[in-house]
Amino acid sequence: MNDLEAELDRARGLAVADLADAIETIGFECTRCGACCKSEEEDPHTATVFPDEVRELQEAGVEGESDERDWRDVARPMPYGLDEDGDGETFEWALQTNSCGDCTFYDEDDEGTGKCTVHDSRPLICETYPFSVALGGTSQPMGEAVDEAGMVRAHECEGLGRDISREDAESLAAALKERAVRELEEAISVRDNFEPANPAPGEAVVHDSEGAKRPDGTQYEG
Repeated sequence: MNDLEAELDRARGLAVADLADAIETIGFECTRCGACCKSEEEDPHTATVFPDEVRELQEAGVEGESDERDWRDVARPMPYGLDEDGDGETFEWALQTNSCGDCTFYDEDDEGTGKCTVHDSRPLICETYPFSVALGGTSQPMGEAVDEAGMVRAHECEGLGRDISREDAESLAAALKERAVRELEEAISVRDNFEPANPAPGEAVVHDSEGAKRPDGTQYEG
């Protein structure tokens, strides 16, 4: 068994109750500060989003049954691996950002209180922030890990250390397990489907679990 498959087995075997215990031990309450939705210094906000999550966000909160956002309105190629012009080959998608480098779905009122405009359809990595699980092959959110309990890591966030109800801890734990499983399944699919695209100069190709795509989400036929 390969490393990713072994980690996937571990992820599937995680007990939600144990994850919830760890989350309760660390404590958390969202303060709506928006730090996890904003750019960090000069680096744009970067949050991994799965292809099916992109499609869900295309429709989230859009008026009219036939209306939806363009793929590029939701996601952009993960910048790592691309050159300064955004060309080359990369793996996976990141949530789209605005001109300030913040998540395009983040909104803030005059008093600095933030909100997600697609909260009910937000990706798993957003739903589970600031937590991750200590498994190889899973994504680690922005910010250093500052606390740990069992398999759960907590990353920089001003909401840590606050009381959390058991119900909320279990809901967060279930989403955290789902995210770990999905990330590893995605990584395995990307690995198994990968074939170098060798794009021409001026082109970008994104490899995800569904194959090679152009930045607009359409399949790449090189």
